[in-house]
Amino acid sequence: MSKLDVVLVPARSDNYVYLLHDADSGSTAVVDPGAAAPVIEALEARGWKADLIINTHHHGDHTEGNEAVRAKYGCKLAGPKSETARIAGMDITLAEGDSFDFAGHKAEIFETPGHTSGHIAFFFPDSDILLSGDTLFVLGCGRVFEGTMEQMWSSLKKLRALPPATRIYCGHEYTQSNARFALSVDGENAKLQAQASEIDRLRADGQPTVPSTIGDELDTNPFLRADSPALAAAVGMEGADPVAVFAEVRKRKDNF
Repeated sequence: MSKLDVVLVPARSDNYVYLLHDADSGSTAVVDPGAAAPVIEALEARGWKADLIINTHHHGDHTEGNEAVRAKYGCKLAGPKSETARIAGMDITLAEGDSFDFAGHKAEIFETPGHTSGHIAFFFPDSDILLSGDTLFVLGCGRVFEGTMEQMWSSLKKLRALPPATRIYCGHEYTQSNARFALSVDGENAKLQAQASEIDRLRADGQPTVPSTIGDELDTNPFLRADSPALAAAVGMEGADPVAVFAEVRKRKDNF
């Protein structure tokens, strides 16, 4: 069986929608369609149709295209069980520990509350793909809107435990601003410095910075290292509980 192909579809101002395509069956899933028009255009250009929509959470910039895509292709909709009341018309509802199959590719489901209370992430181990939504970004993490800092830190620990080669497909192109912030709290990190330079080059060329990998993020993303003594020291919180360190870093990013 071949691995899933991933097509990035820019939408709105800085969102990414993803097309997951299985070449063997011709099946395609649409991930977090915040707008329908660019998704339909991308599908039609390739002669594909949507067989499934995957939602990671209820926010409109990830779901507003659901209805139009479903109306055109008659596809099913899968999303978080605990957000059933906030995502209309889900055919498949998923929670932590569920095994989900798309075109013969099994995904592991992780509940990742913090950004929203019911956020979930999808990990396809056979294709090294993590659909992290707005929980984990390249060099960042989502704002903690509905959950607690403790929940968000716990969610990030789940995702950082995935294999280092896992490719992270997140909901937004926030990487350049995330890099500037990461340097403000971890400026002596040589790998981060190199990554920030590469990010600037990519964006100057109009190229996406997604995907990253879990391995790279473990070295450079400050939000994955709240339990690192070096990072705690860098923000003046030597010996502090990791949740407190994470909360401080997140607060700084919120006000950056």
